[in-house]
Amino acid sequence: MKTYYIHNGSENSGPFVLEELKAKKITKTTLVWFEGMDEWKYAGDIDELKSILLVIPPPLKNIPPLPTAEKKIASQTILGLDKNIFFLASGILVLIIGTLIFNTYQENRSMELEQKNHQTEFRNQQIELRQKEIDEQKIQIAIKEKIESERLTKEKKDSINNRLLEIKKILVSNKTNLEENKIKLADAKEFKLLRSTDERDEDISLIENDINHWQNEIKKLENEMYRLYLKLQTVH
Repeated sequence: MKTYYIHNGSENSGPFVLEELKAKKITKTTLVWFEGMDEWKYAGDIDELKSILLVIPPPLKNIPPLPTAEKKIASQTILGLDKNIFFLASGILVLIIGTLIFNTYQENRSMELEQKNHQTEFRNQQIELRQKEIDEQKIQIAIKEKIESERLTKEKKDSINNRLLEIKKILVSNKTNLEENKIKLADAKEFKLLRSTDERDEDISLIENDINHWQNEIKKLENEMYRLYLKLQTVH
């Protein structure tokens, strides 16, 4: 194992192994020798010892002077104000500005909401008015339809009643004609002078035809009258 000797300027010491030499806290200017060297060398010139050298800081030369009281005071002020006061004032200013901005935002937001509420209320009123108009139109249409229906019903009833009156008049006339022909038939059957049998039979046949005609007409009118009465009951 390699051993080392050191020289402190007045005497030698050693031998030391590398770990022991490290404990000696040698510097790069410490003289070191080990077997195989021709002469002593500085530890800083030996590569294998550079890792164990004690680093010594250089001596002080130009030391910067301490700041004067005036400069120290100047460094503690901003825009002529004490730093603490400046930062406090800045904080208060920021708080005031933030409060103003927040209040402005809240006011704008409130105005927007109020405007939207007014718009919504206006739309609701318009919808309500429109609905009322529609309902009123429906009522008017229903009234018109009812009036028209009543008018048509009245026209139908009037038409039926007029026809019934007409039929009654015709029936009176037809029944009168029927009675007259029945009297003629009776006279024709009894009257024998100045007529042959064929002439008598022909007169009777003609009168009977007239009687059948008036009877059929009366029956038709009575049937029509019956139908009209039934129809009149269904008209509302």
